[in-house]
Amino acid sequence: MTDIDNVTMETDLKTDQYVSFNIGSEIYGIEVMKVQEVLGNVKVTSVPKTMPFMKGVYDLRNTIIPIIDMRLKFNLEEKDYDRDTVTIITEIHGVLIGLTVDSVSDVINMPITSIQNTPHFSSEIDSDFIKGIGKHDGKIIIILEVDKIFRSEELELMKQKESA
Repeated sequence: MTDIDNVTMETDLKTDQYVSFNIGSEIYGIEVMKVQEVLGNVKVTSVPKTMPFMKGVYDLRNTIIPIIDMRLKFNLEEKDYDRDTVTIITEIHGVLIGLTVDSVSDVINMPITSIQNTPHFSSEIDSDFIKGIGKHDGKIIIILEVDKIFRSEELELMKQKESA
């Protein structure tokens, strides 16, 4: 066996772990190392004059964090929260943010080789936050790059609301 064969075999065996969750009919994944915790339906305090997808703020152990409705961020129809609705707490560029999704599925192991680069759509569609697309148990999983979900000006506005 050559060194190239060994590298190929090692790459085939490498996996990354993702927290998988649903938004609408799609399944998404975020690297497990980016997720700090998953909370059930949280009581959000509304903040006036925020971005349409920002539902408000939440007091998480004396830290005020912005809560983002990912359905609205992804331009999907708004839906009432139910018992399956969860908020995924993550840190994006030093800002703790809650991402509200329809439901969380599982922590999955996905071989690195099963994740394909994202096809680039038209220039009107911002898809830089999609790290890749993979398959797990016969289902397509859209892998998100959480550090790229929000533009810098959106993060700056969230920082302002967080410290207000």
